[in-house]
Parts: sequence; C-alpha cells; structure tokens
Amino acid sequence: MASKKDIHKGKVQAGPLDSEDKEIIATVAKKAASGAARRVTEAEEQIKKAEARVARLAAKAEKLKALDKVGVGSKIQGFVDFLREQSVVGLAIGLVLGTQAKALVDQMIASFINPLVGLLLPGGGTLKDKAFAVSWNGKTAVFGWGAFVLAILTFVIVAAVVYFAFKGLKLDRLDKKKEDA
Repeated sequence: MASKKDIHKGKVQAGPLDSEDKEIIATVAKKAASGAARRVTEAEEQIKKAEARVARLAAKAEKLKALDKVGVGSKIQGFVDFLREQSVVGLAIGLVLGTQAKALVDQMIASFINPLVGLLLPGGGTLKDKAFAVSWNGKTAVFGWGAFVLAILTFVIVAAVVYFAFKGLKLDRLDKKKEDA
C-alpha cells in the first residue's frame, strides 16, 4: 500500500477503478452537485430580493422626482433660506427673551418700585393707583397718570436690560451683515 507522502508527491499511479471507488466518486459528485444546486437556489433568491428592493427604491425615486417637478423641494429650500437670511430664528429668540425680561421687570416694579413710590408720594396706594380728576360742565374725567408713568418706567427698564444684556454678552457681533449683491 502507498503512503500518504507518496500519494501527495504523485509517485503513486492509479490503477483501474473498482465498483466501490466508482460508488464513492458518484456519491461525492452527487453531494457536490446538490450543494452547488442549493447555493445556486439561495443566490437566485437573494437576487430576487435585491431586485425587489431596487424596484421599491426606484418607485420612491420616481415619487421624489414628481415632488421636485411640483417644486416642493425648492419651496422648502426657499423657506429655509428665508429663515436664515431674515434672521427669523434670532427674532424668535429675542421675542422669548424679551418677554421673560419684561416679566422680570414687571415683578421688580411691583415688588420694589411701587412700594417705594407709595412711600414718597403723598396719599396712600401705589404708583399705579395715582390719578387726577378734571370736572367741566358737570362732567368728570379721571386720568390715571400713575399707570401711564408706570408703563413708561417699565419700558425704560426693559429697554435698558435688553440693551445691556445685548452689549454685555457681545451679541451684536453675532449678527452677520448681509452681503451686497
């Protein structure tokens, strides 16, 4: 009998095949063919799935092209450009911060300035309650000057708070200048 070393070096010559050898070769060939057929079937299934995915993506692409023909994409981009160029986001942030600053100033006036003015002015009550009356031909009109002065005072304080916050935080440097066309 030949050794494995001799077989690998090719020193052994094969003789005629007997029926047992032919059966082994046939079994190996059937298994190889069966495995190859299974792999081909699996590959064909994967190809069908990939083709279905490609068809779905193509349909989606057609829908997007149809939307682009209508101009939806350009309109959305135009809206985004408008938001950027017109500083709408900055305006919204300013509105929110200004509202909160006003609430803070209102509370400061109600808690500190009104009681202080009430102590300094003759009569009782707060600045908001101050008024004078004018009578003419039997008719009387009451002017609430205290509420008006309070509104002016609130405006001045809110404007000062916003100005100093804007300058103190150096927010004026964040505003991009529009390029001249």
